[in-house]
Amino acid sequence: MHYDYLIVGSGLFGSIFAHEARARGKSVLVVDKRPHVAGNIYTEKIEGIPVHKYGAHIFHTNNVRVWNYITQFAQFNRFTNSPVANYKGELYSLPFNMYTFNKMWGVTTPQEAAAKIEEQKREAGITEPANLEEQAVSLVGRDIFEKLVKGYTEKQWGRDCKELPAFIIKRLPVRLTFDNNYFDALYQGIPMGGYTRLVENLLEGIEVRLSTDYLEHREELNALADRVLYTGPIDGFYDYRLGALEYRSVRFETEVLDIPNFQGNAAVNYTDRETPWTRIIEHKWFVFGKDEEGRELPGTVISREYSSEWKPGDEPYYPVNDEKNSALYGEYRKLADAEEKVIFGGRLGEYRYYDMDAVIAAALELCDRAL
Repeated sequence: MHYDYLIVGSGLFGSIFAHEARARGKSVLVVDKRPHVAGNIYTEKIEGIPVHKYGAHIFHTNNVRVWNYITQFAQFNRFTNSPVANYKGELYSLPFNMYTFNKMWGVTTPQEAAAKIEEQKREAGITEPANLEEQAVSLVGRDIFEKLVKGYTEKQWGRDCKELPAFIIKRLPVRLTFDNNYFDALYQGIPMGGYTRLVENLLEGIEVRLSTDYLEHREELNALADRVLYTGPIDGFYDYRLGALEYRSVRFETEVLDIPNFQGNAAVNYTDRETPWTRIIEHKWFVFGKDEEGRELPGTVISREYSSEWKPGDEPYYPVNDEKNSALYGEYRKLADAEEKVIFGGRLGEYRYYDMDAVIAAALELCDRAL
């Protein structure tokens, strides 16, 4: 069979394009090298709990078009992201808010908190931040930086904060209220039944070939379709001929525990440098500790996350968008723009970090143009 579109990757970007192409009467084939659909938003039921296999994904958006679109394929619960920071056993609210400042300094009013932050910013005397550490201290002061930013950031990026560019932290959320909602978004939640079900609904009626590596079978797969949407790594598409783009990767240690409650929250960030993991996710709290019928889940599943430098064979998660890598991506982009048959899209195809709502918006914009 010959197809109008071959779509490489069944993550959110590829699945939306596949759905929209089919809805417009196009014939579509989706291939994915993994044995499952949904890419990094894949969720798998373990002990009745939807486990986020490739890291926690919490949907949030202010984009009404995106919300109206994605809720056609899943009903979302009312989960609100309110992470906790653990610094050597001291617990603080994230984002930085009045609970954080009370625990840090004993202040009880917004005026006292604001004055303390301003005092520490003045003491730092930084006018033109030269690195991430100076940028963070100039925004929130020394105490918050040392306890809640420094260790976590250095684990996340594998580099000292003084070696990281200031632009990585353009701003830090400081709220002089008791609002624990991490995302300032009109819409927020987790799809009921998990993200995998959402993607399966997007791909309903579409041919999908799993465990199929496009790059290994490129010639024969390309011959099957008029156009190709490629959502894999752009440097991999060109066999790294200009060099490899850098990423940070994440390793997960997932554990099933025969207890009802491990940490009492979906996400706890470990912000000291000595703890080897960056955070622990307790997946059952994304669904309020209950199954789809509303029954209490007796056990729990946790995942410890370890940040690492990417190497071939690892999953690329976070693009290192520094000057060197941005310039290299620009060279690959020139090659991509010259392709007549292939469209590049998504997090890896465009070498940029995307929140889920931005992925959906970008996919819909591509559909508007290309279809």
